[in-house]
Amino acid sequence: MSKFRKYVNELFQWNEQMRDFLEMEEVEADSDLWKNLDEFSDLIENTNRELSDAELLSLQSKAESIHEELESYFQRKQDVGNIWLLEKSLAPGGHSLPELSYPYNALEPYISEEIMRLHHGKHHLSYVNGLNNAELNLKKARESNEFSLIKHWSRELAFHGSGHYLHTIFWKNMRPNGGGTPQGPLKDEIENYFGSFSSFQKHFSEAAKQVEGSGWTLLVWSPMARHLEVLQTERHMLLTQWNTIPLLVLDVWEHAYYLQYKNNRAEYVENWWNIVNWHDVGMRFEKAADIKWTAI
Repeated sequence: MSKFRKYVNELFQWNEQMRDFLEMEEVEADSDLWKNLDEFSDLIENTNRELSDAELLSLQSKAESIHEELESYFQRKQDVGNIWLLEKSLAPGGHSLPELSYPYNALEPYISEEIMRLHHGKHHLSYVNGLNNAELNLKKARESNEFSLIKHWSRELAFHGSGHYLHTIFWKNMRPNGGGTPQGPLKDEIENYFGSFSSFQKHFSEAAKQVEGSGWTLLVWSPMARHLEVLQTERHMLLTQWNTIPLLVLDVWEHAYYLQYKNNRAEYVENWWNIVNWHDVGMRFEKAADIKWTAI
């Protein structure tokens, strides 16, 4: 079976699972969820030939849109008390490398396939393994009451844990055919705090270009200040601000761009705006803004 046909079969299975779920939930037949799922069903049922990259991306984008609608559906039901979702917690050492929602070559020409394969499959995986190792060794220390290496494993926990979590956000913050500008509440908040989107974009870009050494630039929400902020962090966790929630993150470690851009970090930063997934950033903002702390 070709990779293409296997992928289409997986879409068929996913589609059937979604239809079964909507029926079980007794979702109204005229809802947008059903309409979009019906359109998606028609698309894959008529897929009897190899698709172009553009057609595959369109199909994938439709599936992502339906998935996001389902997430929104769950959230609405939670808000009105109709559903209780018990999210399982991870045992120490239970972290895994998240799958990407797009192929490694999907972000070209802005980020090459070679970089994506190495960045996700090698670098990110090393942070997952490092985090798991740190958690297991700290668990061992608690059980044995032997804490002579706690300083080392705590540092490993901070470095690899921050690397894993930031990369997980980073992949979701990007998408093929992304770019443009945010909409809705996030757009309003950016304009309210930074003055305009272009002012925010300039601030973020300059912060990214000027991170000293290896690190990240982040757009965050501060629940205590009740506003957005642009932060830098060196490595994954140094010289930044606590009690904030990352919304949009940009990796400016050399492994994120050097194979394609060499030492031209500025070009990488400017090109990156073409693949920002503002829908994902907006969803993160709306969830983060629900956290209420006393402004101080």
